[in-house]
Amino acid sequence: MRREMEMVQHARRAAVLLLACLVSARAATAIPDGLLPNGNFEEAPDKSQLNGTRVMVRYAIPQWEISGFVEYIGPGQKQGDMILPVPEGAYAVRLGNEASIQQRIPVTRGATYSITFSAARTCAQAEQLNVTVAPESDVLPIQTVYTSNGWDSYSWAFKARRTAVTLIVHNPGVTEDAACGPLLDSFAIKTLQPPQRSKNNMLKNGDFEEGPYIFPDTPWGVLVPPLDEDDYSPLSPWMILSSTKSVKYLDAAHYAVPRGAHAVELVSGMETALAQDAVTVPGRAYRLEFSAGDAGDGCVGSLAVQAYAARGSVTVPYASQGKGGYKRGVLDFTAIANQTRVVFVSMAYTIKNDGTLCGPVVDDVSLVGLRKRNRGARRLLL
Repeated sequence: MRREMEMVQHARRAAVLLLACLVSARAATAIPDGLLPNGNFEEAPDKSQLNGTRVMVRYAIPQWEISGFVEYIGPGQKQGDMILPVPEGAYAVRLGNEASIQQRIPVTRGATYSITFSAARTCAQAEQLNVTVAPESDVLPIQTVYTSNGWDSYSWAFKARRTAVTLIVHNPGVTEDAACGPLLDSFAIKTLQPPQRSKNNMLKNGDFEEGPYIFPDTPWGVLVPPLDEDDYSPLSPWMILSSTKSVKYLDAAHYAVPRGAHAVELVSGMETALAQDAVTVPGRAYRLEFSAGDAGDGCVGSLAVQAYAARGSVTVPYASQGKGGYKRGVLDFTAIANQTRVVFVSMAYTIKNDGTLCGPVVDDVSLVGLRKRNRGARRLLL
């Protein structure tokens, strides 16, 4: 009897060890941060699978599957008299009306990921892209151009429901010309770590250190477009509130950042708000602090940032020379509900000399509770 029990226990231990090995193996196969396989489309289709620039075979582009009118754009490719630039390497793809491109990606189930990719509009003025990893799906507006070369990098986030997911990028089509669609290049992925609240900050990710993948060789940051409030954010738990405009996620390698390695530039004036909800106690006093400045990207002028919380607001003016720098803003307010939304907006559109949009930088945001001393002074509750 004892021997039988020992054998059963041994079998259980072996089963647990096997399960742990399987879980570990699955985790090991999850895709690392960085460029997706052939994410920059430098592995080309065979020439026999092309008709001019049009890709004629569903699996012609290595690592990708296509549907509809998809073009493979190479060096010197023109649209009329205009040369179509490629942001990274020598090749990109163009999606015609109702065309799509997709890739199967191994992931860790339950993890949250951010996708970064570059896009440029061509013929149409109101182009948009539908990005899907089932069951999440969002339409990203790409009609506003934020760079002088016409290319912008966009980010989008999802939570993995399985150990392998399919990323689909689809052009819903807004023009009669089937060949008139957006250019795509440089797809990358990044595992997002769940933001944690620190003991001295009621806001999560207040320094914006957790965010989407930024390509090291693209000096234009990454746009975080507006999404429904229930969607996963590449800047979680920050929300981008707008109809069509974005904010820009910056890195210290290419921009002046007030603190740490990343910050957010409010590039869309009052059309876009950066917001986060915090748990508060009605009637209790709180202090919101933040840095407001410029990214050192040639954005010259008055870059005022306005912050809102409960019934309080503060405007922090910043006279920018476009060379970097910042000042601190402070807002003391009294909570009026169990949840308070902290909101940042740029007070005006600002345009650089090259005609592109820019705006103030927000960074190092903190929210703490206050309590009164006997003599009426207040001190922080950390």
